[in-house]
Amino acid sequence: MTDTLKIISPVDGRIYVERPLETAAGIDRALDSATHARPAWAALPLARRCDILGRAVDAFVAKAADIATEISWQMGRPIGHAPGEIRGFEERARHMLRIAPQALAAIDPGEKAGFERKIKRVPLGIVAVVAPWNYPYLTAVNAVLPALIAGNAVVLKHSAQTPLCAERFLEAFASAGVPAGIFQYLHLVHADTARLMADARVASVCFTGSVAGGRAVVAATAAGFATAGLELGGKDPAYVRADANLAHAVDTLTDGAFFNAGQSCCGIKRIYVAAPRYEEFVAGVVELTQKYRLGSPLDPETTLGPLVRTAAAESVRAQVREAVGRGARALIDESLFAASAAGTPYLAPQVLVDVDHSMAIMHEETFGPAVGIMKVASDEEALRLMNDSEFGLTAAIFSADVPRAEALGDALETGTVFLNRCDYLDPALAWTGVKNSGRGCTLSSVGFEQMTRPKSYHFKVTI
Repeated sequence: MTDTLKIISPVDGRIYVERPLETAAGIDRALDSATHARPAWAALPLARRCDILGRAVDAFVAKAADIATEISWQMGRPIGHAPGEIRGFEERARHMLRIAPQALAAIDPGEKAGFERKIKRVPLGIVAVVAPWNYPYLTAVNAVLPALIAGNAVVLKHSAQTPLCAERFLEAFASAGVPAGIFQYLHLVHADTARLMADARVASVCFTGSVAGGRAVVAATAAGFATAGLELGGKDPAYVRADANLAHAVDTLTDGAFFNAGQSCCGIKRIYVAAPRYEEFVAGVVELTQKYRLGSPLDPETTLGPLVRTAAAESVRAQVREAVGRGARALIDESLFAASAAGTPYLAPQVLVDVDHSMAIMHEETFGPAVGIMKVASDEEALRLMNDSEFGLTAAIFSADVPRAEALGDALETGTVFLNRCDYLDPALAWTGVKNSGRGCTLSSVGFEQMTRPKSYHFKVTI
């Protein structure tokens, strides 16, 4: 009997959709299909692959309204925000298609008499992509599209919370003429996902998820020597200097903390504010936070939806309780948010002060709408606290002094440094992390290097 995947919607706690789970035999069939189909796909001219994939992007975007509604039902994002994911998908996809000819061009090491030499970027083979639920298309497209552009075959295992996203990918690719076997998806339990990643036919794994999940990927890929790109957790900090535009910092960082109900690896989780601006900044964040509307993500007026599941909300509640028990002050009255209730995924946003790094809210990943704010006396103190983390995905600085911000950025242990913005992926820039935030890179021309291997050509043409 085939096991069934049941998606419990955070909207109302009911089963939204059911899908059969794939078996070990199904994994084997998928990898065989990819193995046989891939050489012909890789042999196509790059321009031809890009043309086909461009049509797939067109087909995907044409279904934007339906896809946005599915996002809300599957993981709880407000329907007013969900279309932004389709726009972000298109932005990243079009950029990667546009830069592919340059990014995948052969490297010319220079002239040498009597020789022709070059380094080509050739596809790896089969790429397994393991994608999460929180940004189900944005995280997946970062790996899926450049892998296909480069001539690989892709097998996508999407989150058990968002399986329809995998099906939407296939629908778009099939309608555009991507050959059978080149893109496939599998609905799998954890053990069978490990089986997929361990198979010697898989050349590379692109994983987005938790630190524990990243360790499981490394253990699984050891069997078949697949390379692994890991985008893991974050505890991303921001620093508001005394010379910052305070209104802009309040608006931007409040949104960075609470967009997507705080369920973002690169969301703002801890904020350090120069002492002269601290009181005003905190007051501004509290005032703006109180204006959020928590409720059903299907209501167009909702600006803060439920967390993906009740257990996730309870984890954030526990962090807040622990901080308050250690002396922190919670500044948001939860009674202002009628939908917030223990035992449900609906959780009021929270702003905490009088926090320190002994509290989990300031050093453990918080995947929900809670943020801690600390007063600092200097750039040096802010820098020390920002680096005091096992994570290093992004960090944001708010300041009018660009050279000083860059100097601070040089000392920050992080993959991306923002100035006067946060929580955004520019597809022209490398998306990467350090420490427990991961390994490898997606997006930009550098991201294509993760989807290819170098192959050197050393021809003696004069004999």
